[in-house]
Amino acid sequence: MRFLSSVDLACHPRMAVVILPLLLLLLPLVPPAAAQSWPSCGNSGVYESDSTYEANLRHLSSTLPKKAASSTTLFATDTHGNVPNVIFALALCRGDSNASACEGCLVTAFQDGQDNCPDSKDTTVYYNGNPCMLRFSNKNFLATTDNDKILVIATFASMEMPLNTSIRHDSFRFLLFTLLNNTAQSAANSSRRFTTSRLDVSSLPTVYCLMQCTPDLTADDCAACFHPYSSLTFKHMDDGKGGQILGTRCSMRYEIYPFFQGKPMLRIINLASAVPAINNTLPPVTVYPHRQSQPQSPVAAPPPPEAQASTQELHGRNSHRKALRIIAIAAPLLSIFMCFICCIVWMTRRRKGTDILHDQAATNKLEEDALVSRLEDKSSEFTLFEFSDIFHSTHNFSKENLLGQGGFGPVYKGQLPDGVEIAVKRLAAHSGQGFTEFKNEVELIAKLQHNNLVKLIGCCIEGEEKLLVYEYLPNKSLDFFIFDVSRTTLVDWNKRCVIIEGIAQGLLYLHKHSRLRIIHRDLKASNILLDQGMNPKISDFGLAKIFSSNDTQGSTKRVVGTYGYMAPEYASEGIYSIKSDVFSFGVLLLEILSRQRNSGFHQHEDFLNLLGYSWQLWEGGRCFELLEASIAKEIHAAEARKYINIALMCVQEHADDRPTMSNVVAMLNSESFILPEPKHPAYFSLRVSKVDESGNNDVTVCSNNDLTITEEPDGR
Repeated sequence: MRFLSSVDLACHPRMAVVILPLLLLLLPLVPPAAAQSWPSCGNSGVYESDSTYEANLRHLSSTLPKKAASSTTLFATDTHGNVPNVIFALALCRGDSNASACEGCLVTAFQDGQDNCPDSKDTTVYYNGNPCMLRFSNKNFLATTDNDKILVIATFASMEMPLNTSIRHDSFRFLLFTLLNNTAQSAANSSRRFTTSRLDVSSLPTVYCLMQCTPDLTADDCAACFHPYSSLTFKHMDDGKGGQILGTRCSMRYEIYPFFQGKPMLRIINLASAVPAINNTLPPVTVYPHRQSQPQSPVAAPPPPEAQASTQELHGRNSHRKALRIIAIAAPLLSIFMCFICCIVWMTRRRKGTDILHDQAATNKLEEDALVSRLEDKSSEFTLFEFSDIFHSTHNFSKENLLGQGGFGPVYKGQLPDGVEIAVKRLAAHSGQGFTEFKNEVELIAKLQHNNLVKLIGCCIEGEEKLLVYEYLPNKSLDFFIFDVSRTTLVDWNKRCVIIEGIAQGLLYLHKHSRLRIIHRDLKASNILLDQGMNPKISDFGLAKIFSSNDTQGSTKRVVGTYGYMAPEYASEGIYSIKSDVFSFGVLLLEILSRQRNSGFHQHEDFLNLLGYSWQLWEGGRCFELLEASIAKEIHAAEARKYINIALMCVQEHADDRPTMSNVVAMLNSESFILPEPKHPAYFSLRVSKVDESGNNDVTVCSNNDLTITEEPDGR
């Protein structure tokens, strides 16, 4: 049997709706032998039999499995041959495997790859449960850390599983997100880039999780690789029993039964209810269903056969043979019938789908034309550029002009014919943001004029190309300075004061003094750009929301933004207001003071995030320990306490307890303003207990949410 590849399902998504249930019906007929393979055949061409390429592949198939199995990380890469017959290969076994199982799995992977992708020069092979993965190609994919060939395999319940064990509790989704987030962080910080974990929740099933990156990735690259996985999980696995996401650089699996060897390295315990988690959106990915079975317990060795079978045993064998004959006849007929129905359904829906796509394309074209007409009527300060002008100004979007990469797409430096330097954001085809966000930013920021907001010079809308043209700011973004040890000393306390007050003034303008009341919804260090004088300018308004003067808050089912900066009411319920931006400002202020990221926070004492650590220091009268060493010598004690106090007031759990930006600006500029004592911040309760020398873990309940996390020693 040849399993459907990602190309098959991507090209025929309508057929998958009919074919996948058929495969699920036929799965019980397949004997439970070796792990199910999921090959993906690339489009880099094929090699000829008895060619040099085939000889090189045979060489790799005999050496790479041994090389990976002999490695302490069960990982290996290799290159063999010369151009044009060079082959690049990568092999990785699951972190809880042994050397023998690893080598055997990879040997089988080479064979499965050649059987399912005959003569293909680019092949990737995954297995159910991910005991190992293999990729070889004639292209040098080893030179990048791109996590391509992503497969999502959703686990569906077997008939033996009780229905009430489905992971569908709204309150459970936040805890599941916590499990995935902390497991990913633990895996990224592990020397082997591998971690297992367990989530224990009262009245809900225990969840087991495993995450692994290729060990050649840095901790940051590994964490970035896992970043989309929580969204893919909630989109494709939320109604199932678990599942797995497989990629060439990182993989994840969670189930409601223990599927890995040994004790979990990370354990999360919840003794009470939790708030619901958010639900992100991502571009479509290939989803494979996998029929889940209960984990098998060890089976005793069978007794020796009797000399003579009883009549009852013979009758049972005959009945079994008859059943097999019936299945052997019925299964092919059923397959033919279902394929016939599938073809009819697919052709019908394809015709309807084509009409829908044409209608959607026509609608998009009308919206684009309407936007262009509105922009042409604007003042001369806003320019509609020709694509050819931007193309030449950026030297054909060359790598030398690339400034960075964001969710919108790449950003390039350019220079107009009159010598004006510009920054060009180019909407990527795979971007999570689309024309709606593009239009939002164009129409919104073009109306805003403030020293602390980035200036949009113009845009370009030409066919598939959509470009935003900004003023060029030579000092990049705030995170470039405050989170880099080698550059943080370039931003002394006086400059940080200017940056803090400038951000506050920019937000105050958005919330109160502009013609529109605007909620930014994605305020973070990377969205604060710095001009030549290190003055801050708020950027990236693609996710901003416009309010009328009478509105104070709104809600959405599509929560967007950046974890670590989201207010709790927005992350859990989709409720946003000006107080959402105030919360993000408070997080940003703590980051500027401490040089620590709230997202991916390096653990201090027993806290998992910057908010909890800051609150502990504040309550203990040790708030000055929060300050980065380079500014601690420059700042007066009273001034430091004021800034920390303001930051903690901004990140309080309840929106009503947070100040407005008007109050924040007043507090920053006044020497005599009496500041109220802050209440505890949101998310302050995530704590990690210490592991003593004997290896025992103590669980410490330290919050109203009763959420604790214990971490066991890293398995190496």
